[in-house]
Amino acid sequence: MSDQAADSIFHPMSTRDPLERYREKRAATRTPEPFGGEIQLGPGVFVIQKHAARRTHYDLRLEMEGVLKSWAVPKGIPADPADKRLAVHVEDHPLEYAEFEGVIPEGEYGAGEVIVWDIGRWVPLEDPVDGMEAGKLLFELRGRKLRGVWALVKLKRSESGDEWLLIRERKGAPLREDEVYPEASVLSGLTVEQLAALSEGFEPGEEIRRLLEEAGAPKRRVDPHDVKLMLAKPRDDAFSDPGWQFELKLDGFRMLAARVDGEPLLLTRNGHDATARFPEIARSLRKLPYEHLVLDGEIVVHDEAGLPNFQRLQQRARLARSPDIARAAVLKPATFYAFDLLGFEGHDVRPLSLTLRKRALSLVPPPAGPIRYTEHFQAEGERLFAQVQQMGLEGIVAKRAEGRYRGGRSSDWLKIHAARHGHFVVVGFTLPKNRRTGLGALHLGVFVADDGAHDRLAYAGRVGTGFDDRLLEDLRARLDALRREAAPVGPPHPQGANHVWVEPELVARVRFKEWTDEGLLRQPVFEALEDMPPTDCTREPLVASPDLLAEAAPPVSTPSVDELPLTNLEKPFWPADGFTKGDLIEYYRTIAPWLLPFLADRPLVLTRYPDGIDGKHFFQKNAPHYAPDWIHTERLRSEGSERDIDYFVADSEAALVYLANLGTIPLHIWSSRLENPDRPDWCVLDLDPKDAPFADVITIARALHTLCRDIDLPSFVKTSGSTGLHVLIPLGGQLDHDHSRALGSLLATLVVRELPEIATTVRSPSKREGKVYVDFVQNGRGRLIVAPYSVRPLPGAPVSAPLRWKEVKPGLEMGRYTIRSMPRRVRALKEDPLQSLLELAPDLLSALERLQSRLGSKEG
Repeated sequence: MSDQAADSIFHPMSTRDPLERYREKRAATRTPEPFGGEIQLGPGVFVIQKHAARRTHYDLRLEMEGVLKSWAVPKGIPADPADKRLAVHVEDHPLEYAEFEGVIPEGEYGAGEVIVWDIGRWVPLEDPVDGMEAGKLLFELRGRKLRGVWALVKLKRSESGDEWLLIRERKGAPLREDEVYPEASVLSGLTVEQLAALSEGFEPGEEIRRLLEEAGAPKRRVDPHDVKLMLAKPRDDAFSDPGWQFELKLDGFRMLAARVDGEPLLLTRNGHDATARFPEIARSLRKLPYEHLVLDGEIVVHDEAGLPNFQRLQQRARLARSPDIARAAVLKPATFYAFDLLGFEGHDVRPLSLTLRKRALSLVPPPAGPIRYTEHFQAEGERLFAQVQQMGLEGIVAKRAEGRYRGGRSSDWLKIHAARHGHFVVVGFTLPKNRRTGLGALHLGVFVADDGAHDRLAYAGRVGTGFDDRLLEDLRARLDALRREAAPVGPPHPQGANHVWVEPELVARVRFKEWTDEGLLRQPVFEALEDMPPTDCTREPLVASPDLLAEAAPPVSTPSVDELPLTNLEKPFWPADGFTKGDLIEYYRTIAPWLLPFLADRPLVLTRYPDGIDGKHFFQKNAPHYAPDWIHTERLRSEGSERDIDYFVADSEAALVYLANLGTIPLHIWSSRLENPDRPDWCVLDLDPKDAPFADVITIARALHTLCRDIDLPSFVKTSGSTGLHVLIPLGGQLDHDHSRALGSLLATLVVRELPEIATTVRSPSKREGKVYVDFVQNGRGRLIVAPYSVRPLPGAPVSAPLRWKEVKPGLEMGRYTIRSMPRRVRALKEDPLQSLLELAPDLLSALERLQSRLGSKEG
């Protein structure tokens, strides 16, 4: 299902042409403004344009229902909450207007220069359709310049109804007293004054051309297709030297960005055209006021904290459909960080020193926007590296200040990793076992120097984590087409029928702890396939300082449960029921084959009861520093606490037992996986009875099951282990968290309308009037539910039990499912009632259309 289709369902468009007023004021033959054609921008975009009309002002435009709702703000966007600015509501504009930048001719409506002052995503914090009608819009802006929360409030005194106030809220991104925004366009880098001066002979690239000519740059045009990238050699430690420049090593894709005869071009490291994959960067390349240039740099996608997030970039790179790419360009915008200038309007810049190239490069990109200049630090490599380590970034790159740009690997560029990543040739795979789909693990190879004469492809180990089922199946299909009889790597390598070998054509990016003495990767995690030549996957000797004594640590493997040091097994954890800590540990050990599929690749939050259910307890998100190396942890940004958290990820029986030995009773999990944290596997409706009878919970659950069946939507059910039931809808990663919540809201609304005497969506317990609360709010990034088969800290040691729908009937009792009875139950059932929850990808578009139709008929 497309996200745009989902948007149109949740916010149906009016049948009236919303652009009628816009077109009445303009003539397509006399103005360069767009008039509404093919939409190339995703929903949720906002733009602020600076408009030098009769009076210079700013236009705030928010995408809503397929058009840009627009306000003219004479005095600009307020940064101070005490500064309320008049905003005049004007006609809707076409969505393509968000990238309009140009000069509206004299005599035409709105004559004057227009630049894109800021662009990005806006997030309504309340229903925007209701807000427009009520005269108050509260929203967050996530732009290239603006970050924070604003409100538009309609003035009651306004006779026309068009006068609003634009107010900066104190919530959201922190306020800065020195908050000053550059006035240049985020696309072209031009100010409105410079745009006007173009017709009077102003040449934006004049200063760059003069610098290059004075430096003696050869006059020849650089063809980006002929460029051989300059590559860095590895070094193991940071250093400081006044003859070197130091840059952040960004966690992204290496690319060439070019403008050739006015048209944008993005080329991967392997020379493939990626322009259509990143339209926000192509848009800026097209707007730059230069006829020809070639930039070397890195494409990254940032997280909410502003740090490069490779998982988000990987998700972007997988998209192929234009609507999906357009939406992702708004929701997860990419940035091209230019760190070198190779060609500029007839000049070959590569023979110049890095210092001169960077000086010229600094004049090319806008001060803020999709294309950014990569700052460097002169001489202070050790200081920068210490900051990089503290921030958890990938590392730094050291570059000789007087070095020229030469294709291939050079000791003039040195990469120093804080966290190790590498590129490896895929040379084979293992066959899947148990419930695994596609393949078990990838066999990896790397080119190493062989007596200085030739490089040979050596075996580097295998990687079996970091995949989802869809990726495993895609990889298997690609690798099956590359099968070969013999291994492309020399011995030693694995032997046996379980190992399949392939032609060494694909390249995998892998995160790992270190190299073992045997030349194998330790604790590797797959991150992505990358478009680059396999021969670039090399392992060269580290450029080490003479006094460095590097000793490889012994490999760390997951211990068996019998090797774990368990403590206080006889301590009473449920004193009234006679269950001990040892009973809890034994339960989790026994239930592990059923529980682990729901924990795999998923952040975990613990609640620890070190003295049992009658003692003190505490939540724990962050893995402690003393957690053993074999325990899998994953660092993610917490939106609630605004900090990085090292979440536990339980991926083995030993990990479960270790956590239970800490006194962990309930296990709470995310609905999404680490591989795709913004795409949940399920939508949950939590039926919370509070003071209502449990019989009403059963009635509502059955009604939800019938509703889902009527719209061809699969549904599953489990006990909460406490007092209610969880109804779960499989999503197959097709929706983001916002749309998952919207789906839950629609389902909850319909069932409450069907059963108003016993069901409610009122959150406050004091206002529920004895009804069951149908909670859909638990759908969101980082929102938690108790894991299936998890124990609850309640009398009787109850368990969150997956159920078959035929069991959800009068007589169902929560106390039937405990740490004593659950192992017997799973052995009797043989098949998990929730097994398909993690596998199904239903036709959500058709289901949502039926749901919307049903909602409309109910309203009628």
